[in-house]
Amino acid sequence: MPTARKLGKRTDQRRAMFRGMVTLLLDKGRIETTLARAKELKRIADKMITIGKKNTLAAKRAAFAYITKEDVTKKLFDQIAPSFEDRNGGYTRVLKLGPRRGDGAEMAIIELVNYAPKDKKDKKDKKSKNEKIEKETKETKEEKKEKTEAKTEAEIEKNKEEIAEAEAETAGLADELAADEAAETEE
Repeated sequence: MPTARKLGKRTDQRRAMFRGMVTLLLDKGRIETTLARAKELKRIADKMITIGKKNTLAAKRAAFAYITKEDVTKKLFDQIAPSFEDRNGGYTRVLKLGPRRGDGAEMAIIELVNYAPKDKKDKKDKKSKNEKIEKETKETKEEKKEKTEAKTEAEIEKNKEEIAEAEAETAGLADELAADEAAETEE
């Protein structure tokens, strides 16, 4: 009689691991893991999608009890399950990758059957967004530079005026001092 793989973990650890992996798989559509974990995950993910196809209150409560993120559960009932409406199982596929470099564990990709990878257009959009942000930061840097230059010019003019006033005061004081000395010498 076949039993579930234990994967070298206690029951509570194993359940928690698979809850997280099912949530991630339903959220991203594709994850990379070891082959043994992928095979076990396939069983559980297919059951979750089957629950999502029922779309009853009891099914939603069961899904909320297992899936760790509320928005992923909503995605399951609103997007994923309806896309598999005319399919009777086999919602995920496991693709073997080969051994992992560090420990030689057999690796695999598990993905939803209707998974469509994001196009390169999305990357171009991100690049163009980044370029726009860079342009805006360059513009703001230039504006800041212009403002600081204008401030420094205004400060220089202000300092020149203060220097001129100080020189005028000094000249006035010097004249008064000279007049006082002249008055003292006459006395």
